[in-house]
Amino acid sequence: MKKVFIDGQAGTTGLQLAQRLAGHGQVEVMAIQPEKRKDEEARQALMNQADVVFLCLPDQAAREAVELIHNPHTVVIDTSTAHRVNPGWAYGFSELSPVHTQKIAQGQRIANPGCHATGFIAAAYPLVKLGLVPADYPFSCHSITGYSGGGRKMIEQYQAPDRPQGLSSPRAYALSLAHKHLPEMQQVPGLTRPPLFEPIVCDFYCGMEVALPLRLDLLPGHPTVEQIEEGLCSFYADSPLIQVERPPEDGFLPANLMAGKDGLKLYVTGSGDMALVVSLLDNLGKGAAGAAVQNMNLALGFDPLASLRV
Repeated sequence: MKKVFIDGQAGTTGLQLAQRLAGHGQVEVMAIQPEKRKDEEARQALMNQADVVFLCLPDQAAREAVELIHNPHTVVIDTSTAHRVNPGWAYGFSELSPVHTQKIAQGQRIANPGCHATGFIAAAYPLVKLGLVPADYPFSCHSITGYSGGGRKMIEQYQAPDRPQGLSSPRAYALSLAHKHLPEMQQVPGLTRPPLFEPIVCDFYCGMEVALPLRLDLLPGHPTVEQIEEGLCSFYADSPLIQVERPPEDGFLPANLMAGKDGLKLYVTGSGDMALVVSLLDNLGKGAAGAAVQNMNLALGFDPLASLRV
């Protein structure tokens, strides 16, 4: 039985992790008394006893927590933005390549991808690696997410009985176009420039829809919509968690379709010189806690799908 400690277990991602791990059967979640959750000495003692530490903390707190871990055998999985483009950390998206999988399995430091970034990278990475889209293509991306992605404070705002009327409608944010996920969205697929990224939060609890429009007439060889779809199907042919599916016949894709699941679905649609690639995932699942558990399973040599909601 492996020991696991969740630093930040009272937060949204921490609670989601605890729910998944409760039925794992091969790990024991180490508890900390509520009054000691911010006690550095108590946290440090538990972290250095653990086989795996999940960091569910703000960026600076995550950096500080890493400094408390001196046990060379402790695997750290950071769900914050702090280490995602750090070359000394494995990027926790195993489906991208055997190299990613190996680094996760052998690494002591694993950076969990961001939720918006997961949806974007799931589409952009294979398109670039397969040569269908060049690395200097001016990607744009819009992403619709449930309000749980904003953490406890935003959840309380949306669930308050006297909430402002504006929370009943979609709300664009990160209006400066400098979202914290952009560094990984550029670096991981190997783009020469960051995508133009527009996130939108909506009045539903969890789920996410990330859309990438493509001008096919600007791409080398002018690929068709069918060739884009075939490329993604081939790339993820062996993945149990990422599937490429046909768009619904009614022409609608609900952003909460994957709520409660730890997988990701890709849809390719369009006509003529225009294509649209859409990723659907749960921002709390493949976009956070589900991915973290998958990375833990790989790092500990377990079935990668153990306790995931497939």
